[in-house]
Amino acid sequence: MNLGAGWPPTGRPVGQPGAQWAKGSVIMFFSRCRRSRSPGVQWVTTHATRPGDCPQRRNVGHTGPMTSGRRLERSPLRTWGRPTGRAATGFGAAGALALAYAAGYERTAYTLRRVVVPVLAQGAQPLHILHISDLHITPNQKRKLAWIADLARLVPDLVALTGDVLSHPDADEPTLLALSSLFGFPGVFVPGNNDYYVPTLKSPHRYLLSKEDSTPKGPPLDWAGFAKSLAADSGWLDLTNTRTVLRVAGQRIDVRGVDDARLKRDDLSAVLGPRDNGDVDLMLGLSHTPEPRVLDAYTADGVALTLSGHTHGGQIRVPFVGALVANCGLDRGRVRGLSRYEAGGRSSWLHVSAGLGTSPFAPIRFACRPEATLITLAQAAWT
Repeated sequence: MNLGAGWPPTGRPVGQPGAQWAKGSVIMFFSRCRRSRSPGVQWVTTHATRPGDCPQRRNVGHTGPMTSGRRLERSPLRTWGRPTGRAATGFGAAGALALAYAAGYERTAYTLRRVVVPVLAQGAQPLHILHISDLHITPNQKRKLAWIADLARLVPDLVALTGDVLSHPDADEPTLLALSSLFGFPGVFVPGNNDYYVPTLKSPHRYLLSKEDSTPKGPPLDWAGFAKSLAADSGWLDLTNTRTVLRVAGQRIDVRGVDDARLKRDDLSAVLGPRDNGDVDLMLGLSHTPEPRVLDAYTADGVALTLSGHTHGGQIRVPFVGALVANCGLDRGRVRGLSRYEAGGRSSWLHVSAGLGTSPFAPIRFACRPEATLITLAQAAWT
């Protein structure tokens, strides 16, 4: 290629050291700095002021002297910041979705569970007990109230209500109305800790660390008045620190219950001891809170099945881990469903309902749907 007169400049050829340049003949070459394809390495391009000083790529990691150009170093934030930021964004989005699911869907995804408990004598006909617990009713919960009313279609032999029925001073009438569809069946009930006082806002970390204070702090609820109305309208028996015998579907059931053990209102001395009213087919116990001292006493006294609530099944459960808290003295592995319990050289069955409601200040459930349970009592040899 002919570049015309005066090229190359007078003196040595282009590219040789010490080339002489004609006065005023300066050519600049520019090139963008480009990042190397190799991780952690950058290339810089020198900017020549003479044609002989051709642009050269130099490795930033090179330890030798650099004749020209500037050193560019990659910030650690460029290496770690972006992945960490993406991870944080991902976790935040997942947390938001989980919270939306727990509060917007699962807490009202009412579910009927069915279990079979082999406790009856040979030849006995099965008995069906509808176990409901922890309703936590407030006046505006129309969907929950309608679901409770529809449980009558199960036609149970006995209804067992194990406390925490109310959560608002004006919940009495809507609760009685919803339960009225079940009043045609025999029933028994005991109170829970939240039936005596309106729930209050509590610190979540104290709950998760099992340091929740059991001392009531909210305004009082008229449980005594509600219990009186419930017994009068339904014919159900209030088993608050009481023991009696019921005849259900042709079978005699020794049934007892205690006031809430969480508030230490239980009086076990009133419900324990030998039977003085003849033989029975089954011994059944009710206690809102499944505190070990109550379960120990019931089991040692020959109770075959204890029905409890209070735990909400943990309310927030982690897949493959289960409940994070029990909210009582019971171990976390038995805060929901059917399990065996041993005490005093005897064993019994324990059924803990996850309940139908939540505190108004914690309206979420995760991997722990609200539930009622239809328990079928079958012959002990049944498998």
